[in-house]
Amino acid sequence: MLNMYEIAIPPLKRALSNLATILKIGEEHADAKKIEHAVFLNARLFPDMYPLIRQVQIATDMSKGAAARLAGLEVPKYEDNETSFADLHARIAKTIAFIDTVKPAQLEGSESREVTITVRKVDLKFTGQDYLLKWANPNVYFHVTTAYNILRHNGVELGKPDFLGPRT
Repeated sequence: MLNMYEIAIPPLKRALSNLATILKIGEEHADAKKIEHAVFLNARLFPDMYPLIRQVQIATDMSKGAAARLAGLEVPKYEDNETSFADLHARIAKTIAFIDTVKPAQLEGSESREVTITVRKVDLKFTGQDYLLKWANPNVYFHVTTAYNILRHNGVELGKPDFLGPRT
């Protein structure tokens, strides 16, 4: 039987690590093709969608939020002031470093812990398990996928293995 730590922490870290790889490939592609980094960093799939930078910010926010809330910790606050690939890599690394501080014992019993988040001034209440499986993970994967798709749409040679990451 899997426990909350196993279904939360390693998948979040993997998604963020794979996102870092995707961004690195995008940055290298921009450099090779002499494309200004800002073109990719500010690219969107559609005008009413967030640009690449914001996709990364949300993926990291959802990841650190999930780890913190499930462990009963305060969610770290980030400034959302990234403007470069280096800034995004630093944000991902900082998020993974925070997630690494969460220990399995901190998530014991978190499946039934009440988690309340406020979205657009509305309080959403979950059990820890529902929060992870029906809110946090889907949001992380959505924003990592959208970041992948923004770069792919702009000609970066990415494939499914880049999204899935190494088999471990």
